[in-house]
Amino acid sequence: MTPPTIKIRRLNPEHDSDIPLPCYMTPQSSGMDLYAAIKEDQVLPIGSITVIPTGVAIAMPTGLEAQIRPRSGLAFKHGIGIVNSPGTIDADYRGEIKVALINLGGRPYSIRRGDRIAQMVIQKVYQAELELVDTLEETERNEGGFGHTGT
Repeated sequence: MTPPTIKIRRLNPEHDSDIPLPCYMTPQSSGMDLYAAIKEDQVLPIGSITVIPTGVAIAMPTGLEAQIRPRSGLAFKHGIGIVNSPGTIDADYRGEIKVALINLGGRPYSIRRGDRIAQMVIQKVYQAELELVDTLEETERNEGGFGHTGT
């Protein structure tokens, strides 16, 4: 299977040429690391949210999306997550990819220029057609919601 080609653009090449482009860290990684394109270090206080720019925009083929996900090391070691995880970059979006980080850890966290802050996973998207009906077929689960199978 030939992987899709995704066009990428540096938004400020004169200032951000030192920031790596998104990349896979190992041959079988599913996510590309995204890097902080900030001018100076930023401290993320406990419980706060900040939006970090990556300095890049992408153009994907129709039928794909980019999911922006937390990095497991940042989450486990420091409690740093993404507020709207996973974030979605639609195929028709051409603006800068930004990451809404949240500090759920026990101490302030410093984000430095060029830090790996998230990962981007490319996924196939299906746009479904909806059919309005009066009833839905029943299942064994039926309307069992949160915690329906126990704790």
